[in-house]
Amino acid sequence: MEKKLNVLLSDLIVFYHKLQNFHWYVSGLNFFQVHGQLEEMYNGILPQIDSIGELILMINGKPVSNMKQFLENAEIEESEGEFQNDVKKIFEVLKEDYKHLLNKAEEIKADADDKNDYLVSANMDELIGSYSKVIWMISQASK
Repeated sequence: MEKKLNVLLSDLIVFYHKLQNFHWYVSGLNFFQVHGQLEEMYNGILPQIDSIGELILMINGKPVSNMKQFLENAEIEESEGEFQNDVKKIFEVLKEDYKHLLNKAEEIKADADDKNDYLVSANMDELIGSYSKVIWMISQASK
């Protein structure tokens, strides 16, 4: 369980910085709307990072805690530091990343349920709800 939680933690760290990267480098006619939305997204990920790190400690594990470890463990890829005015592409990438996070949370929840680990399971329920909502919202915006 600790290993899977550390992968999720690492994914969240990389994803947080990816969101910031898009936030800083978005351009075009929709700049103000998208810039604000991306900030809202990365602000939503930050408490999840802390929550997962603390959850790992609560189960007597050791959270990875430096950039080298995060990059070694993460399955989400970093983004380029380039100006991006293709908003549709940005949100397609983010939707896939949120789907990845959702799948990770569901996988960890299934493992926790098998072990009657209610603490981990309950934490994953919160993430599953959060990621499902963002995926739905991005899907609605791209219709």
